[in-house]
Amino acid sequence: MLKLIRAYKKLGVLGLNARNLLYIARYNSRKNYPFADNKLKFKEVAQAAGLAVPELYGVISSVAERKILGKILNEHPESVIKPAHGSGGEGVLVLSATGEQGRFARVSGQVIDLDSVQHHISNTLHGMYSLGGQADQAMIEYRVKIDPIFENVSYRGVPDIRIIVFTGVPVMAMIRLPTKISKGRANLHQGAIGAGIILSEGVTRAGVQGSSVVDTHPDTGISIKGIKIPHWDNLLENASRCYELTGLGYLGVDIVIDQDKGPMILEINARPGLAVQIANHVGLNNRLMAVEAEGRDLSDTSARIALGKAVSTKF
Repeated sequence: MLKLIRAYKKLGVLGLNARNLLYIARYNSRKNYPFADNKLKFKEVAQAAGLAVPELYGVISSVAERKILGKILNEHPESVIKPAHGSGGEGVLVLSATGEQGRFARVSGQVIDLDSVQHHISNTLHGMYSLGGQADQAMIEYRVKIDPIFENVSYRGVPDIRIIVFTGVPVMAMIRLPTKISKGRANLHQGAIGAGIILSEGVTRAGVQGSSVVDTHPDTGISIKGIKIPHWDNLLENASRCYELTGLGYLGVDIVIDQDKGPMILEINARPGLAVQIANHVGLNNRLMAVEAEGRDLSDTSARIALGKAVSTKF
């Protein structure tokens, strides 16, 4: 066991306790957590700062307001409904048009009616999907259209890109690819693939699904390696800007690429998980320590991105 611990330390693998004590506790002030824990609040400040986010069609804050749901979905049958205080992708309902008014298709292919959607929103409002079970709000927003470059390595859903940012410096990234097992959701815990991204190039490497290393998508047989992520420097810039926007020194920024609208920030996470290390087959800690030593006072976004790329080539 001691030999294994030493091997992990040499590789710079960051554990949960070290993440919590060395980075989250030191760099993430509690007063700034609402930016990560309230998707509606973050969307508002991101839009005010000129960052692209999915368009918000409406917000339902009480059961009495559910009556506006039919009108919103009639105008926007291609929509996503999510809890403002949700976490881990819980409670997210992705809808597409069926051609029949009042009926909608989920990513899984299941067809549901308006009553079912209203029931889902009632559960959302009562805190079924929120952090700590608190009363919540239901956000209805634009459904992202998958960029063609990802169509052969994604099952039904839209991939998202997680970028870890430390004091404004992007340090590691992965793309989460939906699979049949994950029911079209970009959620690693539900069976999506996490493919590492070479930070200096914006090109995917081999990934993981569960505990297995994978080179190809299990549902399409297409290689997940060597995909050049579109708008890569733009993604890094948007992620870096979230540092000033939120005051969070250690965070994960989740970004999607729409086929028409380009990169859009979905949300941020003040306690990002550590699976990004597994996806990249490299530890985070050496990169974080290098940035801590060299880049804490960098105010220029371009300089931060350059530092992040440089550090990623060393560790």
